[in-house]
Amino acid sequence: MIQQFRVGDKIVYHKPKSSFCPGPRAKQVYPLEHGEEYHYVVDKFWKVVQVNGDGTLDVVTRTGKKHRLEASDPNITKAHLLQHLIYRKRFLGLNEVI
Repeated sequence: MIQQFRVGDKIVYHKPKSSFCPGPRAKQVYPLEHGEEYHYVVDKFWKVVQVNGDGTLDVVTRTGKKHRLEASDPNITKAHLLQHLIYRKRFLGLNEVI
C-alpha cells in the first residue's frame, strides 16, 4: 500500500546505518557477519516540502538539509498524533523550515 503524502506532512524515516558503536537512539541493533560492526536503525523526523510527479518526495531535516526519497520507500511513515506528542522536541525545528 502506497501512502499519500502532502506538502507539510511530518514523517518518520527509519534510516538504516552501520558502525562500530551504535548511538543511544539506535533500534533493532544486531552484529554484522564477523561481529566487528553493528547494523541498526535510527528514526529521523523530517517534513515533506514537495511531492513530485515522478513518485518522489523532497523532505527537509530540522537543520535544513534536503533529501529526495521514493514515496514508496517502506522506511517512511507518516507521524501519528502520539508520535507528535512524544517526539515534539524533534519536530520543533521543522515548523520554521520551508
